[in-house]
Amino acid sequence: MAADNLLGDFLKARRGRVAPADVAVPAGGRRRVAGLRREELARLAGISEPYLVRLEQGVDRHPSPQVLRSLARALDLDDDASAHLHALVAPAPVPPSRTEVSADVHRLLDAWADRPAYVRDRCFDVLAANKQARALAPMYEPGSNLVRAVFLDPASRRLFPDWAEVAAQTAAALRAEADPRDPRTVRLVAELETDEEFRRLWMRHETRPARDDLKRFAHPVAGSLALRRQALTVGGAEQQVIIVYQATAGSPSEAALARLV
Repeated sequence: MAADNLLGDFLKARRGRVAPADVAVPAGGRRRVAGLRREELARLAGISEPYLVRLEQGVDRHPSPQVLRSLARALDLDDDASAHLHALVAPAPVPPSRTEVSADVHRLLDAWADRPAYVRDRCFDVLAANKQARALAPMYEPGSNLVRAVFLDPASRRLFPDWAEVAAQTAAALRAEADPRDPRTVRLVAELETDEEFRRLWMRHETRPARDDLKRFAHPVAGSLALRRQALTVGGAEQQVIIVYQATAGSPSEAALARLV
């Protein structure tokens, strides 16, 4: 993830994903580019084509909030992608990353004796995990990187029946949460880009932070599990995120969780 022209890369990628018919743009005969042409996006956003060229080439890196809102509307960006677009121009200050998990958070993880829970940072390194999380999958062991495990560990394809969906969500969450200015992020993405599927997903510039989602597991011992994921930010350590999995009360997944440890 080169940090030299993030805004331009985003605009070009998202422009290529907008079908002309979806925004009432005439096809205009044979098209040599996927998605919208520059002049079409410029017209939809109400800016000049030369100015859009400067934005995409990284010559101008400071468009106004009004221009960003116009581009987001023209590109049909959702709230997550729009927020990401604004952050590329005016990134918020990033506090120092903390690798130490407080004793209180460790106690909280262990108190969830009936549900897997772990702490990760914004680069998706696992910092701490309770016994249930470590029994759910080796990727939740402290010291693991979740994105690396999803794409580079063949075992993840057996663990997740919906691996393609999990992979897409993981790439989108990394783009949304990781700091592109952090050398760790740059090194991680460079390593992952050796994987064809990650490279394809990364080039889509999808952006979606981790949220409350249902994730399915095919555990070699406990069997099939459908678990609801919650993502909680640690107060006072905003670079740390607690992920908790829980099963519906009385469900087969709840019984399967009880067999984990």
